[in-house]
Amino acid sequence: RAVCDDVTLSGHFGVIINRPLNNQVCAFSIRSSMVRVVFLHPDLGIGGAERLVVDAAVALRSRGCSVQIWTAHHDPQHCFSETLSPDLPVVCVGDWLPISICGYFHAVCAYFRMIYVALYLVFLSGVEFDVVFCDQVSACIPVLRLVRHRKKVLFYCHFPDQLLTQRHSLLKRLYRAPIDRLEELTTGMADLVVVNSQFTAGVFRQTFPKLVTIHLDILYPSLNTAAFDEEVDDLRGLVPEGRSVLFLSINRYERKKNLPLALRALAALKTRMSDARWEQVHLVLAGGYDERVAENVQHYEELRSLAVSLDLEEHVTFLRSFSDRLKVVLLHSSACVLYTPSGEHFGIVPVEAMYTCCPVIAVASGGPLESVVHGETGFLCEPTPESFSEAMERLATDAGLRVHMGQAGRARVLERFSLQAFADQLYAHVLSLAN
Repeated sequence: RAVCDDVTLSGHFGVIINRPLNNQVCAFSIRSSMVRVVFLHPDLGIGGAERLVVDAAVALRSRGCSVQIWTAHHDPQHCFSETLSPDLPVVCVGDWLPISICGYFHAVCAYFRMIYVALYLVFLSGVEFDVVFCDQVSACIPVLRLVRHRKKVLFYCHFPDQLLTQRHSLLKRLYRAPIDRLEELTTGMADLVVVNSQFTAGVFRQTFPKLVTIHLDILYPSLNTAAFDEEVDDLRGLVPEGRSVLFLSINRYERKKNLPLALRALAALKTRMSDARWEQVHLVLAGGYDERVAENVQHYEELRSLAVSLDLEEHVTFLRSFSDRLKVVLLHSSACVLYTPSGEHFGIVPVEAMYTCCPVIAVASGGPLESVVHGETGFLCEPTPESFSEAMERLATDAGLRVHMGQAGRARVLERFSLQAFADQLYAHVLSLAN
């Protein structure tokens, strides 16, 4: 049962974050001519996966679909601004469930949280829907089969979950074995599987050999360019005076993102430059940060200690969970973005940088091989301080090269990664499932 005024859900643990615009249309009572799409996402924080989900919801809404996002966690103080709009209803259920048990069993807890969200949607919410867009956790897909009239499920695979964890011990391998099998089994139950790059498609085939007959469509993440076209402020007060060459890293404070590479590359760059040029250089490490996640807290302190040990503290600024507005300001103000993860499945940050005419230095593996053109929109390097620092020196000392690469990068984004192309392809998939 749903009430269209304050839009409250029946049940003990459901909370809806937003209300429909002007209370004109109840989100749960949609015209039959609309395709009703529900997004299921485990944690609607700030990250590449969350950015894609929000962009996908906005894109389908622009095509006339009724859209809701259901999640186990949504913090209005730590989210993308679009999720605060009444035009994009966000429903949060199951946040009372633990995200870990004594710092362990994160995967099991994530699975239970998403299964609970799916159960609530199917049996308690009264919400009618035609298509479910599910990502990250496929364990909830069998629950969606329990509805009286079978609904279609689109599963978006950012990257196989089982490859995102280490298995150094026998106990960890035994713990992950049934979870890995469940991931393969439930992913295969989706009506359509979409991946974010050719690289991920290849990894998917290797990781899930029993799903070899499943057709995969590639849907590159898009960029909502309107958010990057606004007038921007300067960085007064954020970096020291006289630092005219700004390097920027945008990534969550997670060890797999290899953020120490940016610091060590900066230290290597220092040895390649005169003192006068070095005084113009500054690095901003801007990262997604969640105090609930122990790794975020620990790695942030590790990076700060590393900066001190490398004698870089005067040339590095650390930012945690910055706003969308500040990110745009940083991108427009930077000489280059350093993208340090290896084997990244796609990575939206290089695309954002290129659109703002900011060259990219990225590790030559994974998604950046499909987004960054070496020598044209940036540099693809080995993940070593020497390789990165060589490319950094070229951009730091050649303003003309920065301009040329920046313009080429923007043109590439408009051609390959526009929101229009993304919306058209996604809407076609949704219509094919709904029909």
